[in-house]
Amino acid sequence: MAPMLEVDNLSKTFILHNQHGVSLAVLGAVSLTVRGGECLVLNGPSGAGKSTLLRCVYANYRSQSGIARVWHRGSWVDMASAPPRKVLAVRRHTMGYVSQFLRVIPRIPALDLVMEPLVAQGVHPEHAKRDAQSMLERLNIPARLWSLPPATFSGGERQRVNIARGFVAAFPVMLLDEPTAALDPVNRHAVVDLIGEAKARGAAILAVFHDDGIRNALATRLFEVRPRTRDD
Repeated sequence: MAPMLEVDNLSKTFILHNQHGVSLAVLGAVSLTVRGGECLVLNGPSGAGKSTLLRCVYANYRSQSGIARVWHRGSWVDMASAPPRKVLAVRRHTMGYVSQFLRVIPRIPALDLVMEPLVAQGVHPEHAKRDAQSMLERLNIPARLWSLPPATFSGGERQRVNIARGFVAAFPVMLLDEPTAALDPVNRHAVVDLIGEAKARGAAILAVFHDDGIRNALATRLFEVRPRTRDD
């Protein structure tokens, strides 16, 4: 399949202003391509910058140099330089992101959170509600919790709501940052199935998995991310 995500010479350095402006180089000149139907898994030690790379691609972080291009509605968009309006359009229609943690607005029910990506795409609220309920059921979130805010949930329940929100819409590109880290074996299996189905429908997936079994089950290829040194 055709490339859906291209990263070229992407670099990221953090400036620690509370430490007298010390520079912390995290990513150095990373280049990779992810095609539709492929799950490219970032491999490397803790602190190598794998999560930082995903956040740069999603434009949560601004990179110092390089590009992170996403195929969006018939043309390439560089998330490293795109204006906010274009970044939001890519996130709404093309690129999903499941982070390690669910950051929620207090008092917003779990069902509404999971529905929101579909509603933002213009799906009728009743259809969005049905699809969100189905996804919550699949991830073993009891119906009695759907009307409650996830801030009251356990860590594993919050992460499953996070995953449901990320997979409820069929995004062409998916960024996954340790989506199964807080889950028990039954729910890990459910998430592996979801990711496998996304691959099968042609999604381009860039992921971080520390679990060897999940990595081996899903990875089309591994990409080594090595810690940046002063000499890089």
